[in-house]
Amino acid sequence: MKVKFGASLLSWITPNWNPEAGKYAIEKTAEAGFDLIEILLPTSMEFNSKEIKQQLKDNNLDVVCSLNLPKEAHIAFYPEVAEKLIKQAIDKTSELETDFLGGVLHGGIGAFSGNPLTKNEAEIIVEVWNKVADYAKEKCVNIGIEPINRYESYVCNTAENVLNLIKQTGKDNLFLHLDTFHMNIEENNFYDPIILAGKKLKHIHITESHRGMLGEGTINWEEFFKALKEIDFEGNLILENFSSSIPGMQQMVSLWQKSPYNAEELALKSLNFLNLNV
Repeated sequence: MKVKFGASLLSWITPNWNPEAGKYAIEKTAEAGFDLIEILLPTSMEFNSKEIKQQLKDNNLDVVCSLNLPKEAHIAFYPEVAEKLIKQAIDKTSELETDFLGGVLHGGIGAFSGNPLTKNEAEIIVEVWNKVADYAKEKCVNIGIEPINRYESYVCNTAENVLNLIKQTGKDNLFLHLDTFHMNIEENNFYDPIILAGKKLKHIHITESHRGMLGEGTINWEEFFKALKEIDFEGNLILENFSSSIPGMQQMVSLWQKSPYNAEELALKSLNFLNLNV
């Protein structure tokens, strides 16, 4: 396997971007020994790419980007708004001189129709994905699409949901982005979705069933790592567990229980867990 270990911006700060917080997250990620940081792009796209590139260079850290579509950019309802926002995210990804944009790019988080995804809605999503995939190809950017749980979206809850829609596009720069927290809710196990995806899997958010310390929840890590080895996974394993020690994090991700670990302990011990298992 060719794997890079990363930490999400959310490992250190909430995503309300400002230069000082961004610099802090980059420095802490590098100090902890990660290969890269995943920057969750603000929907405003307002940050200084040149400044961030210099901070990354100063800390010898690689970067990937992600975007979570908000309700007001739910593709099935507002395809033009969503297309514009995803293209802006592709621009920012390119400006940071990286080749990967992941995230919830099938629908707005928290947007619901009250029914399962319809054929017409799926066609709208495929049409938008076709356009943004072509745009991303011009910028040498690959896109990873993250299924999330039923309480946050009705569009793509499983790996199979995403893979089926990608297949309809026929685009070779659209990939699957998994998250073990959402897998724990929606998938039958941690083995089959990874095998199903094969080389279409490029990016994974690594987190426990309760978003805490790896190995202290109910995720079947043995099954998970076995599947990664069988597909000879080449991509990023990004730590995305949360600590209530970060101001504002409890409210942002509904982390109502007090975390037993601060952000630094969580990152360091979780990275050690990954190193022992990969």
